[in-house]
Amino acid sequence: MATMTVRMSDSDAELARKFAAFEGKSFSDFARDAIFEKIEDYDDLEELRKAVAEDTGERYSQDEVLKELGL
Repeated sequence: MATMTVRMSDSDAELARKFAAFEGKSFSDFARDAIFEKIEDYDDLEELRKAVAEDTGERYSQDEVLKELGL
């Protein structure tokens, strides 16, 4: 398992430690979760950009969708 170092001011470190404790997590777990949430947010944004670029403008009403689904 790799070990990483994060450099920040003492006041930022204290805030991060307190917030991790508030969440019931170790600082390591809190930092790992935050990193992967950021990566997931980026992936979601890229997916949105792709969907917008491929959008044909065609829209369906709720009634049309329900009818297509046989509901």
